[in-house]
Amino acid sequence: MTETYDALILGAGPAGATAALTLARKGLRALVIDRAKFPHFHIGESLLPRNFRLLHDLGLAERAAKLPQTAKFGAEFITGHGRDGGTIRFADGLIPGSDRAMNLERGPFDAMLLDAAREAGAEVIEGCAVRGFPRLADGDVAVELSDGRTVEGRWLIDASGQSTLVGKHLGLRRLLPHLKKVAYFGHFKGVERSPGVEGGFIRIVMCEEGWFWLIPLDEERTSIGLVLDDYRARQAEVPADRMLAWGIERAPLVARWTANAEFSGNNGVIADFSYRCTPYAGPGYFLVGDAATFVDPIFSTGVCLAMMSAVRAAEEIVGLLGGAEAKPARRRYIRYLEGSSTAFFRMVDLFYDPAFRDLFMSGEGPLQIHRAIISLFAGEVFPRPAFSVRWRLRLFDLFCFAQRRYPFQPRRERWSLFSRGVVGAADRSSEPARPLSGSESVRNP
Repeated sequence: MTETYDALILGAGPAGATAALTLARKGLRALVIDRAKFPHFHIGESLLPRNFRLLHDLGLAERAAKLPQTAKFGAEFITGHGRDGGTIRFADGLIPGSDRAMNLERGPFDAMLLDAAREAGAEVIEGCAVRGFPRLADGDVAVELSDGRTVEGRWLIDASGQSTLVGKHLGLRRLLPHLKKVAYFGHFKGVERSPGVEGGFIRIVMCEEGWFWLIPLDEERTSIGLVLDDYRARQAEVPADRMLAWGIERAPLVARWTANAEFSGNNGVIADFSYRCTPYAGPGYFLVGDAATFVDPIFSTGVCLAMMSAVRAAEEIVGLLGGAEAKPARRRYIRYLEGSSTAFFRMVDLFYDPAFRDLFMSGEGPLQIHRAIISLFAGEVFPRPAFSVRWRLRLFDLFCFAQRRYPFQPRRERWSLFSRGVVGAADRSSEPARPLSGSESVRNP
């Protein structure tokens, strides 16, 4: 007899495991299918404060606390030569309740989520790929597996990450040409850190051609990555597995921090092309996390968007199995994902605009605009940013527009990896780095 599940879930990462956990706790039959075996390596090792709250909501905070990690209370943005930049603290955000997050290795974290889903009653198939979709219809879906089986269900959640299985099957995936990047990454031991709580801050080192991330994972290890425009990466004419070393050598600040660090082997490489697979829901299916849309990782939004969208998709399926109508459920889910992801994409576009850096690195702006942006960095976008954040972001857009044409703040220096020199603004080597936020006027408005 062919078994029919309430939901088939493609992918056992944070999105798939969270969806399965949510459904299983409602007493529904969920089957998770993944071509890999867990745990395994994955980048995306820095979580957002909104994600931290979600772990509490799911009852997983204690489990997560047992994993090797570093507490994350903010972030540092600084130029490649170290002459300009500063820090933000999540506690200074406009929306209260988002003051901390964590950095950790993804393998153990993902396995913890999947174990929780299993314990709740979800079934899991690992090491088995998806070969096709014989049926995709409301209340009736079927998935063909690489071992020859065909599994059936009432609804399908695609949490397959950048494999975008349903998106490719239906021809939904659309790349965003202006965000075509390549990431080079590896784990280092003994990287220099700031003292105190700032030692857990994620560091974003900005250069003309791209940016570095430095994420302290535990007491010894730091994840370092370099993200470049794809055409810039080709111009370097360096083997792909040596690009990270090439970039570190040309970024004085990162070179200083890693001078005594240990790194064995060559760097990993992943295409970092942002995309959307729209519509995010259709006959029989919901797309969650990276299977729906991939946002440039500059603000560490991946895991948060994956888990939040997974919970929402699972809740819609619970309603559908209880008799709710399919079309309104799809519309609600699409609005939810569009409202949250659009805010992240807007922040990414702003980050790559030099006018954004000119203004954001100039200290406090009027009307608590910085605090609104910090709330976006913290992941306060679900189901969409609060009105108090949205109108300030629109005002900041206008300021950036003006800064591009008639600069009312000094234009910042930009460090070029290719020329190993400063481009953009006049040399200000004697000027100390200024904080991005955190003044008393922000903490006590």
